[in-house]
Amino acid sequence: MTVSIDSAPIAAALAKAYDRLTTSRFADALWSRRLDVWSPDAAVQKLIGNRLGWLTAMDAVSPHVGRLRACAEAVARDGITDVVLLGMGGSSLAPEVLRSIVGVAPGFPRFHVLDSVDPDAVRAALARAATSVFVLASKSGGTIEPNVMAAEAEHRLRAAGIADVGSRFIAITDEGTALHARATEQGYRETFVNPGDIGGRYSVLSFFGMVPAALMGIDLDKLLASAREMAAACRAEDPTVNPGLALGAAMGAAARIGRDKLTLRMPEQLWPFGLWVEQLVAESTGKQGEGVVPIAGDDPSVPPGDDRLVVSVTTDGDLLSLGAEFFRWEVATAAAGFLLDINPFDEPNVQTAKDATRVLLETYAAQRRLPTPEPHAAMNGSRLTLSDAAQQALGTASPLSFLQTLKPGDYFALLAYLPSEHADYAPVLRGACTAVSSRHQCASMLGYGPRYLHSTGQLHKGGPNTGVFVIVTAPAAEDLPIPGAPFSFGVLELAQALGDFTSLDRLGRRALHLALPTRDVAVLESLLAQLVS
Repeated sequence: MTVSIDSAPIAAALAKAYDRLTTSRFADALWSRRLDVWSPDAAVQKLIGNRLGWLTAMDAVSPHVGRLRACAEAVARDGITDVVLLGMGGSSLAPEVLRSIVGVAPGFPRFHVLDSVDPDAVRAALARAATSVFVLASKSGGTIEPNVMAAEAEHRLRAAGIADVGSRFIAITDEGTALHARATEQGYRETFVNPGDIGGRYSVLSFFGMVPAALMGIDLDKLLASAREMAAACRAEDPTVNPGLALGAAMGAAARIGRDKLTLRMPEQLWPFGLWVEQLVAESTGKQGEGVVPIAGDDPSVPPGDDRLVVSVTTDGDLLSLGAEFFRWEVATAAAGFLLDINPFDEPNVQTAKDATRVLLETYAAQRRLPTPEPHAAMNGSRLTLSDAAQQALGTASPLSFLQTLKPGDYFALLAYLPSEHADYAPVLRGACTAVSSRHQCASMLGYGPRYLHSTGQLHKGGPNTGVFVIVTAPAAEDLPIPGAPFSFGVLELAQALGDFTSLDRLGRRALHLALPTRDVAVLESLLAQLVS
């Protein structure tokens, strides 16, 4: 694969970025884990020191390739028809990239990634539970989404007469987590304990990416070999020849001069790779009012404005060179964080939406209802609610004029709590994003909830206040209870949407919640058309 950067508009800023990387000897500091390059603060140094394991993740995985291959072959041999990964963010996006781009090898079970609590999405992913193996992936072991997905998977296995449900689960987690303990107690088919010094979004070349890759029948030796070649190239001190530092220098330099919309141009075949880049870049750099805004999959017919950095990614036909690209972008993101003077390995604002969601769920458990703010307008059963910042920006104008709040340098984010795999919704949502970009000459992104909460959500809340957000919710025709929980999948999904809207509101972000009464595509299309017009 090849990465090319349109660096002409940022030439002067790029030269300064190269000089800073050279003067600080950043490549040496990164590889030797010289923590003072990041911050003089001992506490920050300690945090970063416990997040650099990704640099040698390939070395940690390689001794286990035989075990990974044996595990995958046993699953294929045992009559399993489907493998379903239950995860969020760093635990799910890399497997989705590998599934979508490289694909499942002949003779191996179908592979699905469930990174949603939407009732329709859960039903679809667990439709063949009786002949499925479930990969429960969670670094912390306590993330709510994969845990409730696993509860439903266990329920379906028992309903199908599977007595030993543990034999249908594979765990990927850190040492000593609740998931690690549960996997041991319940006799999971396999448990892969990942090095604890690897953060979720940097974990693609660790067990979190390689266990799913093995289960797809992907050649791990070639995938890891390409990553090692890139790692060797990324040791170069000269940032102009170091492929990771060159990309990171462009990202950081562009953001410093207002070109903070990192726009990926790539063939449709590679679009899933953009999902992974979105999470890595947004969650790593979007904090302290700074941030690189990754724009993946937007319509290339809309000319990029002067707030963009355009990066083209193409393939030479060797899809296993994805291993190299994973590593290049990890180094680049770390370098961009350094140039922006932020810690690229923490996610300080992700917890705010989680906390807001927890409060809402506690209220629901006590009152059997979710508290929702009064809407500012209602149309054909749909409720339109504005954040305080949006109200102030609009004045007395209708909520349908919400997009008038877009200013030069802003970006638009459409955040839909709908099944991402549903063929009817995607073109409507994508079309709305393209229409907004064309009409307002701005960058736009499409995110599906709750997946984006573990990806671009950090940037939305911690990055620059240049985002304009539309959150769309619509109840599934049939809800789905969560075994052992006082709330359903539908309630959890809505609570997460409301929790994120509340967090955006408290942080002074411009946001609009469109609450549709049903999942009627025509209603969705009509409402979005009125909003965009």
